[in-house]
Amino acid sequence: MPTMADVARSAGVSVATVSHVLNETRPVLPHTRQAVLDAIEELGYTPNTLARSLVTSRTRSIGLAVSAISNPYFTEILQGVEAAALEHGYSLLIADPHDDPEHERKVVQLLHERRVDGVIVAPSADPSALLAYLDRHAVPTVLLDRVIDGRADTAPRFDQVCAENTEPTARLVTHLAGLGHRRIGLVAGLPGLSTTGERITGYRQGLASAGLPLDEGLVVPGHSESAGAERATAALMSLTVPPTALVTANNAMTIGALRALREHGLSVPDDIALCCFDDFAWADLFSPRLTAVAQPSREIGVEAVRVLLERLAAPDRPARTVRLPCTFVHRTSCGCQEEDGGAAATARGRSPWPAGSRPRSAHSEQVPQSGRSGHHQHSEYPEEGTLS
Repeated sequence: MPTMADVARSAGVSVATVSHVLNETRPVLPHTRQAVLDAIEELGYTPNTLARSLVTSRTRSIGLAVSAISNPYFTEILQGVEAAALEHGYSLLIADPHDDPEHERKVVQLLHERRVDGVIVAPSADPSALLAYLDRHAVPTVLLDRVIDGRADTAPRFDQVCAENTEPTARLVTHLAGLGHRRIGLVAGLPGLSTTGERITGYRQGLASAGLPLDEGLVVPGHSESAGAERATAALMSLTVPPTALVTANNAMTIGALRALREHGLSVPDDIALCCFDDFAWADLFSPRLTAVAQPSREIGVEAVRVLLERLAAPDRPARTVRLPCTFVHRTSCGCQEEDGGAAATARGRSPWPAGSRPRSAHSEQVPQSGRSGHHQHSEYPEEGTLS
């Protein structure tokens, strides 16, 4: 097996120069660097990453802690994290905190003890122990999907990457209201998660925009999982005056809601309209096809890695929150009819789209971002009517 000394002899440089090229510990002239890289390729030299970590105090590894990895949303985030990490020469260590606050702290501590350079974490509903550990040990961290400092006037304690939640949820509500619905139920997520709070806020804003009163009895927690959503939907449909439309706040809860509606003998959208937060691969295969808000899952993972690497390069810069825009995917579970080409046409001829902004050919469009001051926006939203 070739050694670093073999590479140095072949390239006509010192072992120290080879080390600087491999570890990026000192600038090396371009032609010298290329000679070293050519020698490495020719000899088939494989660097000793363990030895390199002793020199650089870096392991070029990232820890990722997310619950429900089997959920398609988090699976796509994982794919984005892995691809971005690999592109930048980092390996990935993965742990599942099971949305349990104490287990969450333990698995992040184990990742830290493995000397990962930084961690990407989707925090639980009560992340106080986790945050205390990260603070105490000054672990380079990016919080994923769920934020802990969501207010525009509050500087975040950690870097955070997530999707917009409030405006997209409001969009689903105003869409349903535009179709004539006056009692719109919400199957909400796990209490304590920022995503749950922001989507409830969006629901309320949507009702206000449509001039509809808020009935707190129409907001029932589904606890971000299928069985909870099934119970929540059953409770909503058992009301004296049940809703005529539902918004489900994530993909797992959509499955539970559909199961409960079927058990109540209700057909979507003939008996009740349905819109969901989270699009997923088979949403287009349901009958009816699900009208949904699609999150940029893979892009969230890629962006989280980018932000973490920037933190590693500049440890003292202020923390920031990056929110990525979502896409409204217009299908037929909301009660809109099918048009030729697969796009949804508005039921009964009433358009839910603002004047001049109805999609021209595709059946999706980006939902505008809030533009909150103090929070970094990933990209500017195109003028209304532009397709995603």
